[in-house]
Amino acid sequence: MVPPKTDMQARARELRLAGKTYDEIVAELGVAKSSVSLWVRDPPKPRKTAEQMHEMREARWAPHRRAQAIKRIETKLEAAHEIGRMTNRELFLVGVGLYWSEGSKSKPHRLYERATFINSDPDMIQVYLAWLALLGVHPDRIQYRVMIHENADIARSEKFWADLVGIDTTALKKTTLKKHNPKTVRKNVGEGYHGCLVVVVLRSADLYRRIEGWWYGIVVGAKATI
Repeated sequence: MVPPKTDMQARARELRLAGKTYDEIVAELGVAKSSVSLWVRDPPKPRKTAEQMHEMREARWAPHRRAQAIKRIETKLEAAHEIGRMTNRELFLVGVGLYWSEGSKSKPHRLYERATFINSDPDMIQVYLAWLALLGVHPDRIQYRVMIHENADIARSEKFWADLVGIDTTALKKTTLKKHNPKTVRKNVGEGYHGCLVVVVLRSADLYRRIEGWWYGIVVGAKATI
């Protein structure tokens, strides 16, 4: 049985006061939009809810964000093509800078002449390993260890890093667990968090000294261009 017209009008006004749009009222009552417009023209225009305001802002900014995202991707691809295929010398220099930025360094108060590299970025790890291969470091001299927060998915992270470097998880050294501090609000959580991988080159005192010398040579060379 079709509801009386007066009931439909009353319901339309209720829905309008509740913040519904004309299209939403039409969909719910199954009447013409012109009728809805006539029935609800007297009630004051309802205030948008916080959720509706958010959706409106998102819709308004969506085209701009898409355009910006496309521009970012295009810029990155263009920059990547500028690098092209690296020569061995270019990889050599990149590796020296990479190690001196992220690798462990000996201090006057703490002599530590061992090539140890720690990073959470898989790409950095792969570039570093390519550099070690270029230097002729045999895989048998490389040890791997995961360093991760104790409340993370440890097994999943160990498999992630083992797969990345092409070894079995049983070949990893004992994982180092970082104590969780409940007062710290960490952002490196979720499925994308794998902790860090520690890459240690055994019997690497001579290699470390060479890295330090190579870096010094780069510094001197750069200053000479100024």
